[in-house]
Amino acid sequence: MKKNSKIYVAGHKGLVGSAILKNLKSKGYNNFLTRTYQELDLTEASAVAEFFQEEKPEYVFLAAAKVGGIIANNTYRGEFIYDNLMIQNNVIHQSYCHGIKKLLFLGSTCIYPKNCPQPMKEDYLLTDPLEYTNEPYAIAKIAGIKMCESYNLQYGTNFISVMPTNLYGPNDNFNLEKSHVLPALIRKMHLGKLLSEGQYEAVIKDLGLDSIEEAKSYLSQFGVTANRVEIWGTGKPKREFLWSEDMADACVFLMEHIDFKDTVPSGTKEIRNTHINIGTGKDISIKELAETIKDIVGFKGELVFNTEKPDGTMRKLTDVSKLNKLGWRYKIELEEGIQRVYDSY
Repeated sequence: MKKNSKIYVAGHKGLVGSAILKNLKSKGYNNFLTRTYQELDLTEASAVAEFFQEEKPEYVFLAAAKVGGIIANNTYRGEFIYDNLMIQNNVIHQSYCHGIKKLLFLGSTCIYPKNCPQPMKEDYLLTDPLEYTNEPYAIAKIAGIKMCESYNLQYGTNFISVMPTNLYGPNDNFNLEKSHVLPALIRKMHLGKLLSEGQYEAVIKDLGLDSIEEAKSYLSQFGVTANRVEIWGTGKPKREFLWSEDMADACVFLMEHIDFKDTVPSGTKEIRNTHINIGTGKDISIKELAETIKDIVGFKGELVFNTEKPDGTMRKLTDVSKLNKLGWRYKIELEEGIQRVYDSY
């Protein structure tokens, strides 16, 4: 990419897209295309086709997606598979139709089987059943990987797929119903701390409600009181977390230095699993994560694990040797990242 290349960042307002846009700007890139959902609905094929025809981007970062935590994934199953399939089908296909020089498609490590060997290598894709609660989302992302591979093989496009591990960082989603575990725990414990300190006006302001009674009633749905915070599951599952700005740096690095042909092993007859894991290669249990967040936030109450709720996959650790061999490693350690997120929140 040249500094003045026309770059379309799809999903630039989200956790992933905003980090990529920030990284590109920091490296001197200056010619960007961005559209909010209100300006361009990526699930609408005709609208996406018109956008590509009029704007003619040269490079595309496909970071737009419908995302959420275990509750949202399990509740809105139809929306998660439909919206994500439509978004990626439209953007990938129009990138081919309009001769995009390179596209980077972002998926998730939930594409791997529920009982996947650990750490998860790219070659473990489609070797066993998926975890049930996020199966629709995972299937959509697997379809995106295969669409990029298939277009590369049939049409000679240069589309790369990357699978980041669990992300957190600036512009994270703190919605108590739909967010991922790390930002949800930060907000739960912050609100629990405010309740315990009698900072009721701050609680009301945070939630956008009218009274402390209404706020307490709302928070009780999520197991948050002045004395306790409830966490779904046993706390035993282990998760890997990557600072979103590290993820963005990896994506820009790959866009600058790596082509599809670089992801294909020499002498391979059947070309598959060309996607690249992005992560740290280190994980932590949900219980340890919760205790770390509790210490950083300063919440003095009890952490209660609701074992009647699902754990999800017990372990999801990425094998990042492929990415490391290509020349990139992460920088921000988890505790430093959590502190940064809480300070900004």
